[in-house]
Amino acid sequence: MTDATDNRVLQVAGYIETHAEQPLSLAELAERAALSSFHFQRSFKALLGVTPKQFQHAVRLQKLRQSLQQGDAVLDAIYAAGFGSSSRVYEKLPENLGVTPSVLRQGGKGLEIYFALRETRFGHLLMAATDRGVCCVQLADSFTALLEALHQSFPNAELMTTPDSMDTELDKWMAALEAFLQHGGPQPQVPVQLFGTAFQTRVWQFLTRIGCGQHLSYKEVAQGIGAPSAHRAVANACGANKLAVLIPCHRVLRGDGSLGGYRWGEQRKRALLAMEEGLACEH
Repeated sequence: MTDATDNRVLQVAGYIETHAEQPLSLAELAERAALSSFHFQRSFKALLGVTPKQFQHAVRLQKLRQSLQQGDAVLDAIYAAGFGSSSRVYEKLPENLGVTPSVLRQGGKGLEIYFALRETRFGHLLMAATDRGVCCVQLADSFTALLEALHQSFPNAELMTTPDSMDTELDKWMAALEAFLQHGGPQPQVPVQLFGTAFQTRVWQFLTRIGCGQHLSYKEVAQGIGAPSAHRAVANACGANKLAVLIPCHRVLRGDGSLGGYRWGEQRKRALLAMEEGLACEH
């Protein structure tokens, strides 16, 4: 597939984001991309890991949950999000989504990963999880970019939207993270699944002990894990973190106090630090 085709498919994905509440047929979307329905669907899934229909459904669920959080009536929220009836809003999360590290080393081959989308004060947010815990949290400027990032992290996994029922564990974990991003307060306590080298895992586990409103330098983190000369490797481990905020690499700065890099953009890093400094953070 050419870059030009990729760009057209991504433009249509953006169209789905902004028109998710409307009926969108595969043929209509394919025509917008100047592709046959077959090639559009195949190209879309190759780029984002889900079908156009699955993507639209995920965005609709985000709109539904956002409306309900704002106090809208249930039926009003259901129809405003684009659901024709309430019949699909009561599914259950399947069990036995087992995963092993070897599966994830193969790009998630054979793995089912559920994801949920939200809009937050720090941009668009994606959380993805297996039955063992959250394996990915991403921030971006669009839901399309979030799905791209998740698919790149687990290119061979089967990506699935969270079920319509809003009492799943994934929804509870997402709600805890949303509450922290909106109001500060307790650091979200959710189960996470770390997949990296032994060194990266040591760094990430140490980062979880940096309190809200506090920060350390890369050198201090290296000293904290017993590898005082490995501050550059620590910076690389922070850059490889796939769990935004839950593994708080935004609390690690350069030795001179400047921000340093951040996988999700220095502007977000600055905003997260400002939020934590301005609000009471409980531990």
